[in-house]
Amino acid sequence: MKILVLNGPNLNMLGIREPEIYGRTTYKDLVDMIGKHCAESGIEVECKQSNHEGDLVDMIHQAYFDKVDGIVINPGAYTHTSVALLDALKAVQIPTVEIHISRMNEREAFRQISYVSYYACERIIGKGIDGYIEAIDYLVKHV
Repeated sequence: MKILVLNGPNLNMLGIREPEIYGRTTYKDLVDMIGKHCAESGIEVECKQSNHEGDLVDMIHQAYFDKVDGIVINPGAYTHTSVALLDALKAVQIPTVEIHISRMNEREAFRQISYVSYYACERIIGKGIDGYIEAIDYLVKHV
């Protein structure tokens, strides 16, 4: 199985940005944790991050040509604004799990909106970085 883990804007600042909300684990620690879990499970994984919406759209498109079996995406702030990410996911038709480290559904009203949720087959919210492992395992079980 081949999985792409995509992270949107500011996820590269994990451990620095609002640690009371997002924790103290760094982005590198997150990528290492995902890589270790996937290696132990025999899953091919690639983790990518960008602060730029168009780059994320391009990565989703490339996943189609790379024959990725599933996508785990934390769109960051683009969750609430990006129809482009939704359209890219709909275009490639790759099973996708939406992940959020924080309990976005308990935060500001504008964070209640998720365009990606219109496509995602599963959403994992508020479980910290462990939610990434849950998302990967969901894809393995259901794809």
